[in-house]
Amino acid sequence: MSKLKLNNRDNLSLNAKDAEGFAKVAEENLCVPLRKPLRPLRLIRSSPSLNLFGLAFLLIISALTVSAQRKPTEATRPVVVMPAQSLNDLKEKLKPGNKTEELIDSAGMELRVAVQHENNKTGAAAELHDASDDVYYVLEGSATLVLGGKLAAPKEIEPGEWRSPKIIDGKTFEITKGDLVVVPRGTPHQRSTANKDFTMILIKIYEDPLKPGAPKPSGLSQKP
Repeated sequence: MSKLKLNNRDNLSLNAKDAEGFAKVAEENLCVPLRKPLRPLRLIRSSPSLNLFGLAFLLIISALTVSAQRKPTEATRPVVVMPAQSLNDLKEKLKPGNKTEELIDSAGMELRVAVQHENNKTGAAAELHDASDDVYYVLEGSATLVLGGKLAAPKEIEPGEWRSPKIIDGKTFEITKGDLVVVPRGTPHQRSTANKDFTMILIKIYEDPLKPGAPKPSGLSQKP
């Protein structure tokens, strides 16, 4: 009678020949014929691909959890809604001198919004800002702008703020009520209101938020 060694720990699987031998021994001892020969036994090992799949699954779950915890930011200050009549009253208040009045508290923000009035102003220096953009919206009157080109003999009056007596090779524009002008940072610009009355909304957009109590840029510190 054949005997099988089933206690050999070194064998991790039974091949087809061993399975047939096992079936024969079982049939001889148990007198019960087996309908089908036993299939070879195989040891299931963990697959590297399954491990990678599990890791990817955990990463996705973690990312979804972090995303679910995010919340929208909250407003740091109240909104500003200025009716047309209030804006018109402010325009009249700034006349007849050369005055500027800010419309919002800009601390912690990257912009300033002001209404600026000029009357018969000549000899203004050409300007260039390294870290801020200017937007003009003309409310009333007209002005002459020189844009682009290069500053002649530029002088840095404060970090990133350049001034010059004039602009070389710039283009001249006449702007009137309703016109919108965008002056990107790094662009020389100069404005004249000789024999003219001019009012505009000035929006300055900065690279970094403004600190509380920060001094006004020279372009927003005009006096009567």
